[in-house]
Amino acid sequence: MLAARDRLAGVANRTPVLTSRTLDAMTGAHVFFKCENFQRVGAFKFRGAFNAVASLDDAAAVRGVVAHSSGNHAAAVSLAARIRGIAATIVLPRDAARAKIASVERCGGRIVYSEPTVASREEIAARIVEETGAVFIHPSNDARVIAGQGTAALELVEEIRELDAIVTPVSGGGLLGGTALAAHGIDARIRVFGAEPSGADDAMRSLAAGRIVKPENPQTICDGLRSHLGASTFPILREHVTKIITVPDEETTRSMRLVWEVLKVLVEPSSAIALAAVLASPDEFRGARVGVIFSGGNVDLDQLPWG
Repeated sequence: MLAARDRLAGVANRTPVLTSRTLDAMTGAHVFFKCENFQRVGAFKFRGAFNAVASLDDAAAVRGVVAHSSGNHAAAVSLAARIRGIAATIVLPRDAARAKIASVERCGGRIVYSEPTVASREEIAARIVEETGAVFIHPSNDARVIAGQGTAALELVEEIRELDAIVTPVSGGGLLGGTALAAHGIDARIRVFGAEPSGADDAMRSLAAGRIVKPENPQTICDGLRSHLGASTFPILREHVTKIITVPDEETTRSMRLVWEVLKVLVEPSSAIALAAVLASPDEFRGARVGVIFSGGNVDLDQLPWG
C-alpha cells in the first residue's frame, strides 16, 4: 500500500476531511468525512485504477486495458489509461447514469454497452480481452486496485488520530478491504464497518454464510453498489471487518439530502449510505470518533431521488 501511495503522489488528489457539529449531534458521534467526491473523476476509484494501470509493464500496457463498471471505475480506468498514454475499452450497463457516461467520454474511454447485469458486463469484457489481448482491470477483485483504494483510509488515519471506527460503502469490497488493511496496518483497534443497501445485501449474507453469495437481482438506488465480493476481497473482509450494516434506500436518500444541505457538498447515493449506516446504528457509534469515507459525487442532476 505504501508503494501505491508513492505511485499516486502528485497524481491523485489528497482529499479533504470535513466535520460538522450538526451531524455530530445527529449521530451522537464525532464524525470525520473523507471526501473522495473531490477525487479525480469524482470518486475514490481513481486511486485503484491508476495504481493498477501504472503497475503494468510496458509490454502489457501497450495492448491497452479493459474494464467493466456501473460508472466510476469506468471513468477512473479511462483517465488512468489516458495519463499512461494507452487505450481503454469500457463496458458499461445500458442503464448507467448519464453523468457517469459523460465522465467516461471526457476521459477518453471507448464505451461498449452491456445489459444491466453484472453477468453481462463480465461476459462482454472477457470477450474483448480474448479478442484484443488487452489487460483487464477489475473494479475490486485485484490486489493493485485494493491497495490503491486503501490509500484514502491511509491518509485519513494519518491525519485524524485515534479513530475508533471507519465506515465505507461496500459492493465488490475493494474500498472496504483496502480501508481495513490500511487502518489495521496502523491501529488494529479500529473497528471497520461496511454500509450496504438492504436491496443488495450480498456482502452481509456472504460474511454470515462464510462463502461468497452473489446477488441475484439487486434492487437499490445505489448504482455503484450492485456488484459482489470476489476471491481477493472476501478473505480480507472476513478477517478485518467488524460488521456490515444494511440500509434501506429511503434512509440513504435522506442522508444524501442531509449531506447536501448541511455539509454543502455533492455526494451520490452510493456515498451517502455510509452516513446513513452511522445514523441507523447509534449504539455502535455513540461517543466514538468515526471516519466516514464518501466514495464519490457523480450524480445525474436530472434524476435526483427526491425530485
